[in-house]
Amino acid sequence: MENAAFDSSGEASKGESLAGRHPNPAAADGLELKRKVGLFSGVALIVGNMIGSGIFISPGGVLQRSGSVGLALVMWAACGLLAILGSLSYAELGTLIPKSGGEYSYLIDGLSPLHPFWGPLPAFLYSWISVLLLRPTTFAVGCLSCASYTVYPILTSLGFCLDADKEDLLIKITAILYIGLITALNCYSVDWTIRVQNVFTIAKLVAIVVLIGCGIYQLSTGGTQYLAQGFEGSTTEFGTLATAFYGGLWAYDGWNNLNFVTEEIKNPYVNLPRAIMIGIPLVTVCYLAVNVAYLTVLSPQALINSDAVAVEVGNYLLGPVAFFIPLAVAMSTFGGVLTGAFATGRLCFATAREGHMVDVLSYVHVESRIPTPALIFTAIIALILVASKKVTSLIDFFTFAVWIFYVLAMIVLLILRKTKPDARRPYRVPLFVPILTIVIGSYLVVAPIVTDPAIEYLYVLGVLFIGVLVYIPFVYYKCSLGFMGPITRLVQLILSVGPTLKPAAD
Repeated sequence: MENAAFDSSGEASKGESLAGRHPNPAAADGLELKRKVGLFSGVALIVGNMIGSGIFISPGGVLQRSGSVGLALVMWAACGLLAILGSLSYAELGTLIPKSGGEYSYLIDGLSPLHPFWGPLPAFLYSWISVLLLRPTTFAVGCLSCASYTVYPILTSLGFCLDADKEDLLIKITAILYIGLITALNCYSVDWTIRVQNVFTIAKLVAIVVLIGCGIYQLSTGGTQYLAQGFEGSTTEFGTLATAFYGGLWAYDGWNNLNFVTEEIKNPYVNLPRAIMIGIPLVTVCYLAVNVAYLTVLSPQALINSDAVAVEVGNYLLGPVAFFIPLAVAMSTFGGVLTGAFATGRLCFATAREGHMVDVLSYVHVESRIPTPALIFTAIIALILVASKKVTSLIDFFTFAVWIFYVLAMIVLLILRKTKPDARRPYRVPLFVPILTIVIGSYLVVAPIVTDPAIEYLYVLGVLFIGVLVYIPFVYYKCSLGFMGPITRLVQLILSVGPTLKPAAD
């Protein structure tokens, strides 16, 4: 049965449905995403993605670079404050430009009108790095971590001892299965993805409450000897403080995740800013309290050296129920990867809808309205990266580049205050907030390069330069790939997907 939504060549009459030849305005004019994410699910999406495995496994990086317990806690609080400042600005951007895609949508809408060539370029370069490298790499690394936390306990409990190569292969196979499971769940149903995400978010918050409870118990029994060290040994080096900040910001990564799914949020003008204002301060309080709890049991050096901080604390204080902590770590990691994949698919979808990726990646399923091609495309890249050892080692260097685009998003907010002064703004952030975020973000971009220059930063510039070379013919001059027509139609038929409508401008 032919269907206009399935056939981009226009050979079929518009509006034909899979079941028969009945008028279908959605199929004729384009499909839209369904609004399934409420306030609770929005908070769970933010918290679920921000709290992954890092805070349970190896939070010692910030402490090591800070040099003291007191400064480390200050750095954790400062990173939380920066995430809050950034998210408040994104609350205004998300309600002013209610499109999925996060900073990509803000850059494309805010800068494109300024110049036909240079205006859309930052948005394209952001998508170039994020869609093709950073987010699939994060997906792959997350699944590898989740596989490790699954495989090691099983092998230990069964008494198996494999050599390093076989163990590495088993972890990679398990990671591939996780990528397949997460992608299948995201493609199957938004409702089920949200339910699973909510359950895993609750599980990780329960684990954090347990750890905080252990810390309160230790404090009540006088376990303050390590906290009493205060700011002794604090570093004062400009570059070292910047890298300590990066370590903390990595744990806070995901503060902007809800902005990637704006078109699927129920009543986004209300629920988007509310979820942001609940979720990110909640994570900040959790991180601070958990780090204090760790330091009531472990010395600073032990915390720095440990590869499983939460497990060690659990073994020390929880006795026979200590198994709950590694289980919670595995669930936390899986939940973080699940929500990350959910958001990444929407970024890829939004990018393709603007013509910065092949059109078929902007298509959604005609029934569920899920961006299935974008989700599968992201999973394919993640599968390739699972087998790679070199690309994942560069993720830290590309992370600094993302802060360039965060700063640009804040600049866009200021530009829109001038170019669209009368536009509807359900939430309006105080002007000092984006300005302060711009100043701090610029420091984070410049400081590591100035104080500790590395050849890997040239790789970032190289990837950006290649992005410009791709942008000129395929985006600016709109050259098309002739072979994509048959591929698009084949994907439409196999996945039952069709083209989408852009959300109307407010």
